[in-house]
Amino acid sequence: MGSSSVSAHIELVHYQGLLLVVSLLNFWIHPTTAQVTVHSKNALEGTDVHLYIHHTAPKAAGFLWYKGETIDSHHYIASLSLNPRIHKSGPPDERVIVEEDGSLLFKNVTMKDSGIYTILVQLQGCQKMIACGRLTVYPFVSGPTLLASNTTVTENKDAVVLTCDTNAHAIQWLFKGTSLTLTERITLSRDHRNLTIYPVLREDAGNYQCKGFNPINSAKSASLALDVKFE
Repeated sequence: MGSSSVSAHIELVHYQGLLLVVSLLNFWIHPTTAQVTVHSKNALEGTDVHLYIHHTAPKAAGFLWYKGETIDSHHYIASLSLNPRIHKSGPPDERVIVEEDGSLLFKNVTMKDSGIYTILVQLQGCQKMIACGRLTVYPFVSGPTLLASNTTVTENKDAVVLTCDTNAHAIQWLFKGTSLTLTERITLSRDHRNLTIYPVLREDAGNYQCKGFNPINSAKSASLALDVKFE
């Protein structure tokens, strides 16, 4: 009887141990169907902008944001703990705030803020969700200045070079208010800042403009009139 009692006790302890291991594994690797996405954003320099998120978690415990794709203390920006409600911001300043819905607010955004941002959503227990999005900041496009090598030229003899001075990287050329058509005579420099017409024909006479633009805003130059003389 004593031997059978000891054997039964050992089997019971072994069974309870297995139950504990299974319970711990379920706690550690319990999958979550919740998802989070970050909506990438284009922004104008000097404005306030949000990086909005959307998540399907029933209840989040907190949000942590990082600059780049690496989650560590060196890339940490700001966080919000929902219980208790505590806001924290990291270096170099406090221009960024995590909103109640987990979105990241930038105040007076700068060109240096452009890049990829990663959010870690802390769920109840040990579960987490991670996603990243991109913020692209563009400068305000100031009005371009249009210059010409000569505004009065002779047909089939002279050349003219128009130069667009703008802080924008993308440039469009306009002739008589519509997009200019390039030909073998009408060509652009590689950076699109210089327009060359050679030889000039009478059909080239009229008003020219250039427009600097980016995905956020644009600006046009004043009109410049080209006068073509012919015999």
